[in-house]
Amino acid sequence: MPARFSRLIPEVSEPDWKPSASPELLAKRAKFLRAIREFFYTRDVMEVDTPVLTHAAVTDPHIESLQTQINSGGKSEQFYLNTSPEFYMKRLLAAGSGSIYQLGKVFRNDEQGKLHSPEFTMLEWYRVGFDHHALMSEVDQLMQFLLHTETADRMRFLDVFEQFAQVNPFTATVSQLQACAKLNGIDLSSPDMEKDDWLALILTHLIEPQLGQDRPVFIYDFPASQAALARLHQQDTYITAERFELYYRGIELANGYHELSDSTEQRKRFEQDIQKRSDAGKPIYACDETVLAALAAGLPDCAGVAAGVDRLFMLSEKLEHIQQGQSFISGS
Repeated sequence: MPARFSRLIPEVSEPDWKPSASPELLAKRAKFLRAIREFFYTRDVMEVDTPVLTHAAVTDPHIESLQTQINSGGKSEQFYLNTSPEFYMKRLLAAGSGSIYQLGKVFRNDEQGKLHSPEFTMLEWYRVGFDHHALMSEVDQLMQFLLHTETADRMRFLDVFEQFAQVNPFTATVSQLQACAKLNGIDLSSPDMEKDDWLALILTHLIEPQLGQDRPVFIYDFPASQAALARLHQQDTYITAERFELYYRGIELANGYHELSDSTEQRKRFEQDIQKRSDAGKPIYACDETVLAALAAGLPDCAGVAAGVDRLFMLSEKLEHIQQGQSFISGS
């Protein structure tokens, strides 16, 4: 080729085709996943496999769904990538599946960083006949089995805030929470932040990094306003949610509930979430009518929890970033 023409053709660099993790580390990850399955096999909890695509996006104002379209017969149909297999699994529970678990990929938009990825592996399971305290015990056993941790501590949401932030999360005003954040060098506020937003900010930026440094710790009895899909109960003088979160080495690992089974109450909460999304100028999604129908048909008394497998493996191998333990970075 004449030199004058070769100068017009841009140089193309070789694409980076190599995996994010070494074959040796991926072999350890395979053993890690096998250990999870062995844990549930010995407890007679059935593994299930549910669709990644769903017609209904999540209404949670703090989670954003990825969407896609499927063309068939000249028609285009809107679908969403699951942010969690929860609703499909609850439909299985209502149909009589008994206790179940699932290991699979889930997807969330606008999540990227050391502990976040738009595509990640989730472990989710439901135990029929368990409340959130019984499920905390089983999560603790899984942590000991996988990460060889000591027995986890348990702290109420109230006690955690009083110990680490010196505020009562149930009685504190927005102004008091703003003052707490400012005192501790937290400056990430926006004008439309409500009380729960301030509590979340203080939890993630002040309290969370200090949690579970020596052993895992469960935080439970969240405010009723943070009930999500959990039942409510009277705790001392406060109405709290039968919900827990697990932390270890300053990292949130799991979120669990004594599951709400009242379809009418669940619809009300979905509608409240939709209103919050509208107020925040976010996309509005309809309630998932299939899971509401399943609740109406009869969800057995159960507790459920979701855990981030990539974070668990990251801690197991003492990695600095969850992508170091994934075969490929999403989209690479």
